[in-house]
Amino acid sequence: MADVFAQRPGFWPASPDPRRRLRLGLRLLVAVVSFVILIGSGFAWAAYKNFTSNIPRGAPVPQLAAGTTDIDGKDQNILLIGNDSRAGASAAELRALSTGNDGGSVNTDTMMVLHIPANGSRATVISFPRDSWVDIPGNGKGKINSAYGDGYSSAKNAGKNGRVAQSAGIIMMIKTISALTGLHIDHYMQVNLLGFYRISNAIGGVTVCLNAAQNPNTDSDAFGKGYSGINLPKGVSVIKGSQALAFVRQRHGLPNGDLDRIRRQQYFLAAAFRKVESAGVLLNPFKLHDLLNAVGSSLLTDPALNVLSLGREFAQMSAGNITFKTIPNNGPQLIYPDGVETSIVEVNKAALPDFIRQLQGKSADAALTAAKAAAPSSVTVDVLNGTSTAGRAGRNAVQLRGLGFKVNTVDSTDPATATVVEYPNGTEAQAKAVAAAVAGAKLVQTSSVPRVTLVLGANGVQVNGLAHATPSSASSGTTKSHAATSAATPVAALGCIN
Repeated sequence: MADVFAQRPGFWPASPDPRRRLRLGLRLLVAVVSFVILIGSGFAWAAYKNFTSNIPRGAPVPQLAAGTTDIDGKDQNILLIGNDSRAGASAAELRALSTGNDGGSVNTDTMMVLHIPANGSRATVISFPRDSWVDIPGNGKGKINSAYGDGYSSAKNAGKNGRVAQSAGIIMMIKTISALTGLHIDHYMQVNLLGFYRISNAIGGVTVCLNAAQNPNTDSDAFGKGYSGINLPKGVSVIKGSQALAFVRQRHGLPNGDLDRIRRQQYFLAAAFRKVESAGVLLNPFKLHDLLNAVGSSLLTDPALNVLSLGREFAQMSAGNITFKTIPNNGPQLIYPDGVETSIVEVNKAALPDFIRQLQGKSADAALTAAKAAAPSSVTVDVLNGTSTAGRAGRNAVQLRGLGFKVNTVDSTDPATATVVEYPNGTEAQAKAVAAAVAGAKLVQTSSVPRVTLVLGANGVQVNGLAHATPSSASSGTTKSHAATSAATPVAALGCIN
């Protein structure tokens, strides 16, 4: 065969020149790669065009009332809301979810606001516990998740169709959150019950780590009936489908109930962002097609939302460029409206203004600037561990006592991106003393703490004299270098969770 090729122009000679063979091989490789990129790009663009054109659109977001201003200017606030509707689920999906068709009922247990600063700084996801006791415009007091049902039911009773009714529920939720926080909601995106299920399948599962095994024995009522269907061991698991849905829905059997469920939802989103990035989903046209189909089949957005721009924001978040927070609250409480015992989450309204100011990058500096640091012996401080590293609060408390401070509470708290010294109004001098003992900690005024409080965060800043700790990602915010590592080891980045 080599002799035949040798007699025909354009084919390799019988004794080929290695350099010529290499050049030809390179040209073939470039041609193949170019073809794949061309086909892949065209496929991805066609998939995206189909995706954006098929997204269901709801009612527009209410405009600002006359005479009012947008308190955070050009910053964007996007309401992310979870809807329990099973509409559109296939028979196989209903079997996998161990549920039946809901007959059109609608509930919401997931309410978050994605805050995107106009200056390009880190985005923040703010979670609202479903049992938060709030004012619902036109409907009196109630749990915040009932705002959606109030709007939905009102529209349904007026004979409106499902999409219009869902839009009405979302608009009522927007009004409720705006009244509570003062934030103007610019856009919304609703994901139905199947969203978590389909998305987790499309990306091949999400890696999570549990502090303790969760199963029907731990997640059950007094009669032993499981609520969420969760069945996961202690430690690391890769979850998708029904277990992904159970992971983000469970609240029974968790130490902090609904607050732990919110941490689960935040954790899942952070892990999913990392999985999308590390698995190359955005660069793989076939995986991208599956992901777009999973997302698009589960969405309802306002007409003005630019999904491409939001996609770019999500791409940034996958690199760890995001912080998760929960509105200030005093935890679960029992109240008796109309004589009926009701479990709620009490919103700390006194702390909300400071919370919103911090979200905008503002702080009350005048009194702090004028204050002179107090003597350590006159300062009592609480020390809270906002990382996944056990014992860090205790070690820092011992160090503070050695520096002359009095320590009251030593405990853990919600995941914190960075170490901060929180202080209530009027304790600026004491706060300055603690900040001087914790180089690199930011001072934050808030009415949500009873005294000066050192919150140890994932950036590793500790009390002077202790080595700067290896950055932890107990919160979803990480340094860029750590985020790059976490793409390969997402559980190491996020730690374990209740």
